[in-house]
Amino acid sequence: MRNEVERIWPELEWIEDQDLRKRTTDCWVRAFELSPLAPADLEAIPFTLKVPDCPVTFMAHKRLVVHVSRDAAAKTTEFCGEALPIDMDTVIAGAILADVGKVLEYESDGEGGSRQSARGKYLRHPFTGVSLAMECGLPDAVSHIIATHAGEGNMVARTTEAWIVHHADFMTYEPFVKRLEL
Repeated sequence: MRNEVERIWPELEWIEDQDLRKRTTDCWVRAFELSPLAPADLEAIPFTLKVPDCPVTFMAHKRLVVHVSRDAAAKTTEFCGEALPIDMDTVIAGAILADVGKVLEYESDGEGGSRQSARGKYLRHPFTGVSLAMECGLPDAVSHIIATHAGEGNMVARTTEAWIVHHADFMTYEPFVKRLEL
């Protein structure tokens, strides 16, 4: 399973802290142990259930969020420097894990798509994702990103790293649900 997680997430190599990289990988492994989905399923199912016939896979979207987050953090550091310090490993790990709980929230519909699982009806992915992260011993700063990346995060203050991941996620999601069509 670990090899499959590393295959679908080559961005894990961007995490310089080896312990954080291991725990981030462990979190995905644990999620799959509890999930009806397999790593390969994430390369086929849509990234959201809120867009009918969504043309973008879970992995395409999630990897895009990681890339946008890393690039935004790098540019913010370039232009703001110490005025806005950013922990790049936290950004990357948080972006990789932001939707880890979705493998508990989703299940296959048997027709190449996915649907909300019974667990998902009770607990959205930010909650299950934080639970997985804490079980795997990830830092609170990473759990904070998981907890606050979605709409639930609008109720609390976010760290700089969490703002970056939140906006990377929403800027690549919201155009699918409410863009201006001309």
